[in-house]
Amino acid sequence: MMRAVQVPYAGGPFELVARPMPQPGPGEVRLTVQACGICHSDVAAKEGGYPGPSYPIVPGHEVAGVIAALGPGVAGWAVGQRVGVGWFGGQCGHCGPCRKGAFMACENPTIPGLTRDGGYAEAMVISANALALIPDDLAAVDAAPMLCAGVTTYNALRRCGAGTGDVVAVLGIGGLGHLAIQFAAKMGFRVVAVGRGRDKAALARQLGAAHYVDGEAEDIAAALNALGGAKAVISTVTGAAPLNASVDGLTFDGKLMVLGVPHDPIVVPAYLLLRGRAIQGSAGGTGIDSEETMRFSRLAGVTPMIETLPLERAAEAYERMLSGDARFRMVLTTGL
Repeated sequence: MMRAVQVPYAGGPFELVARPMPQPGPGEVRLTVQACGICHSDVAAKEGGYPGPSYPIVPGHEVAGVIAALGPGVAGWAVGQRVGVGWFGGQCGHCGPCRKGAFMACENPTIPGLTRDGGYAEAMVISANALALIPDDLAAVDAAPMLCAGVTTYNALRRCGAGTGDVVAVLGIGGLGHLAIQFAAKMGFRVVAVGRGRDKAALARQLGAAHYVDGEAEDIAAALNALGGAKAVISTVTGAAPLNASVDGLTFDGKLMVLGVPHDPIVVPAYLLLRGRAIQGSAGGTGIDSEETMRFSRLAGVTPMIETLPLERAAEAYERMLSGDARFRMVLTTGL
């Protein structure tokens, strides 16, 4: 048996329960979970939504642990290896995007904590194709956020079209934003952090930002244009207003990368796009993407700012995430 925290029905409470130890099927592995980050996307499991979990469900898709058992047909992995898994839990392999190698666009994806039980538990089962090897010198509690928040921001930055010395703006200084600022600075971009209130200016600069814009008191586009315009804007916020306000601050060929999911529609006048500006979504990455993210984080010294709580206090950790009180990523630990 193992301990797990489940949601019994959409909108239901977190429940600490005892469950039978899951057994891996063909092509799968069982992980002993050591740490699991709490992501805003866990709201979909807690409250119901994309893609409609089957309840009861164990949330969690920022999982770091150790391989405890291999299912039939698993090659290239061994019991005892330190591995993790993020939002990407495997692809179907037969849809159009998969046939083109675009696994993150799979039309029938496996998502830990949504389409199958995730990491709010002492153990979980996942496809071996989704695994990422964790560097020896990276603690499980620091690796967990890198498997979603980390890879999401790292991938967006290396696909945004900006080059060394270009202005890159990061909207939001939270679970994703505090990592995006660090990654962007270490990649050689001239980083502009956009937050709410002047009180975050010192933290933004500590993380590596060269400039800070108070989005509540300043015109975001005007501030970016005063610096020559942003080659890319990395949006990690859940409000549409900062996104809408930033587009006119892009260079003529700049790109707005949408990572966070705004509650309201993104509304941008068409004429702002006619000079070559673009808006593009970016979500997570595959296992190899996560490995590259973690390797770069160790090379460049990018570290998540975390708070940890034991598995049985998952409800408290979730509320700290949801309220915005967490600084900046809540991570559950199992003690294993």
